[in-house]
Amino acid sequence: MSKTLAGYLALAAVLAAGGVALAATGGTTGHPARHGRLSVVAAENAYGSIAAQIGGRHVAVTSILTDPADPHLFTADTTTGLAVARAALVIQNGAGYDSFMGKLESAAPSSGRIVVTVADVLGVRGAGANPHLWYDVPRLGRVAGAIAVGLERADPRHRAAYRAGLFRFQRRLGPLRREVDAIRARDGGAPVAYTEPVPGYLLAAAGLRNRTPGAFSRAIEDGSEPTAAAVADMTGLLTGHRVRALLVNTQAVSPVTARMRSAAEAAGVPVVGVTETLPAGETFQAWQLRQARALARALGR
Repeated sequence: MSKTLAGYLALAAVLAAGGVALAATGGTTGHPARHGRLSVVAAENAYGSIAAQIGGRHVAVTSILTDPADPHLFTADTTTGLAVARAALVIQNGAGYDSFMGKLESAAPSSGRIVVTVADVLGVRGAGANPHLWYDVPRLGRVAGAIAVGLERADPRHRAAYRAGLFRFQRRLGPLRREVDAIRARDGGAPVAYTEPVPGYLLAAAGLRNRTPGAFSRAIEDGSEPTAAAVADMTGLLTGHRVRALLVNTQAVSPVTARMRSAAEAAGVPVVGVTETLPAGETFQAWQLRQARALARALGR
């Protein structure tokens, strides 16, 4: 038995037996398939891409968050509620990022719906946890494995197809993993900063040192104004050339983040744009690889 298959089967056994992140309130699903395919709803389109790649022609995936709208301000409409009500499998981030999903699920209780909560899969808890889990490159395999297990439980007839889809997805993660490993080997320990912790897990995987003042990034993530002291500390990192790159969430631009970007550019500090949601027309792997390569180029300047 290959190590990949053995690891997958071990994960499946843990999730199925312990219910770590797969929750169903009943037995087999009673949800109608869309055009003969399993109905899947992903709160974030990053997970939607993963599910679509694993499920292939056997699944119909609907992603809820597909644009840079603040998930904390998201308001569900009738179409979204209906999609969740009909879903055999729901994939959500957890860790407080998409709390609207609990409301949608409660509004349409089901005896057969299976829910994969990524934060539970990865054991991420606590008020201060970084919820941008789809950037956690070393543990993407575990996330994909949990989604595959969810698909199997919802649709056992196509178990073999979902396992094959999982292995294809894992192989396609190879270039991203190699790029992150290369950054760690070449630039491990290099100081960097970000406007908010969207790429925090990527930086940790690459062995980079985050120098961002916590008071600054927390305020930006919460949608509030950083204190003057936090802004001064952040500006000093850039003008003092104490970081080698600034990562900016290009989907959440405010006057203060625009000022930080301008300060970095004026000081000659490379700026790397990252996004919170998967851009249209890209696969999950292509998106993450493109951003990792942009980071590698910035560090190499």
